[in-house]
Amino acid sequence: KPARRPRRKILAGKRLAISIAVAAVLFVGSAAFAGAAVQPYLSDRATAATKLKVARTAANAITTLWTYTPENMDGLADRAAAYLSGDFEAQYRKFVDAIVGPNKQAKVTNSTQVTGAAVESLDDPNAVVIVYTNTTSTSPLTKNIPSLKYLSYRLFMKRAGGHWLVTRMTTITSLDLTPQL
Repeated sequence: KPARRPRRKILAGKRLAISIAVAAVLFVGSAAFAGAAVQPYLSDRATAATKLKVARTAANAITTLWTYTPENMDGLADRAAAYLSGDFEAQYRKFVDAIVGPNKQAKVTNSTQVTGAAVESLDDPNAVVIVYTNTTSTSPLTKNIPSLKYLSYRLFMKRAGGHWLVTRMTTITSLDLTPQL
């Protein structure tokens, strides 16, 4: 009987070692599977968060670019500069400089409400966003009868640091709904 005990201990030790090895392999395998399964989910969440940030920035940019009163029109180009970049910023500033005088004299108030925004494409660090708006303009010269326009824009944006800036903008749709008297 004494010879059997060491053999049982050896067999028990081998079984324990095999059990530990199998448990370790199962643990590592399940961790690898979980990591592989979670990675696409995390990637999709990061992409969705980026698209949301881009769409919000585009909506804020359009609201800033096309909302003004006679009292705050002088600072319009400077306010908009926070959302613009490159040649487009210079073009917008030139456009605003040309309309400040006539619009202040006519006491034009322009209000733009974004009704929707969608990211058309996102290829880091570039994005294309479509923004839908309703714009209302009033002036004492038109007896404060509002000019109503439905406009949609395609904004080409680029990430600069942690910010998304508009580098180009085109009008997709322009529908004038102003009442004709």
